Amino acid sequence: MGLILLAFLTVFLLTASLGALLFYRQTALRRLSEVVSRPGDDVLLRSIAPTAGLKIARLVKPFENVVPRSKEDVSTLERRLSRAGYREKASVNVFYSCKVLVPGTLCLLAAATGLYVFNPFFVFAMAGGLGFLIPDFWLSNRIRARQTAIRLGLPEALDLIVICVEAGLSMDKATMRTGEELRLSQPAIADELNLVYLAQRAGRPRSEAWKHFGERTGVDSVRSLASILIQADKFGTGIGKTLRTHSESLRMRRRQDAEEQAAKTTVKLVFPLVIFIFPSLFVVTLGPSMITMMEGFAKYLG
Repeated sequence: MGLILLAFLTVFLLTASLGALLFYRQTALRRLSEVVSRPGDDVLLRSIAPTAGLKIARLVKPFENVVPRSKEDVSTLERRLSRAGYREKASVNVFYSCKVLVPGTLCLLAAATGLYVFNPFFVFAMAGGLGFLIPDFWLSNRIRARQTAIRLGLPEALDLIVICVEAGLSMDKATMRTGEELRLSQPAIADELNLVYLAQRAGRPRSEAWKHFGERTGVDSVRSLASILIQADKFGTGIGKTLRTHSESLRMRRRQDAEEQAAKTTVKLVFPLVIFIFPSLFVVTLGPSMITMMEGFAKYLG
């Protein structure tokens, strides 16, 4: 039984690693090309980037229409994929294909490893249900990770924007310059700032572009930043001073969150203490005395 479970987990991890490699191929190619690229290679990189996405979409195309979908579901999924950083049109089809391929793979693994002999209905039902939910769990995890990266990188981005604005650049150029400087250290916030700059360059008002930035990411600190910028434009307040104050407030909030998490540690330690440490202490302290009492009762009562 243990050998079968070990084989099942090994095959599942290998399959999941292969799927993650295929899905992350475009992102890894873009990051590597950004590191080794020269200023004149932008056009070439843009032509290379969609190729990997098209290959993956072509690979999973037979399975993309198996799961029924509605316009509302597709719209919600596109919003979630955008928050996770996947804005390609093929991402929706890849996601729905994964909701077919992952359950099928788990069922094949259950059949290949022989787990179905214990209870076929239960094993295949669990494999199908778990495989159908795994893409949603993975996407939620990616959204949380990207939102955390944006939340942590926002104070640094605001500091760079303040420096650029005080140096004489406009807000649009400062946003573009900040995105260029942070593309290696903070790729998530740099990607979003580039989108904000492109939206403003396309003719969208600054307040609307930053408001859409907050709605697109779903981060509360970005939404508050959009509100602050809208008020600064409306009342004519200095942007540099406003952004510096907001950056300091974000750092203070991060410090308070860290202190809150540290204060919760004592409460969270109660459960492992009660479950794991206290029984061991009872065995060590009361064990010899219990043995002595049992020997005494056996001597006098026997």
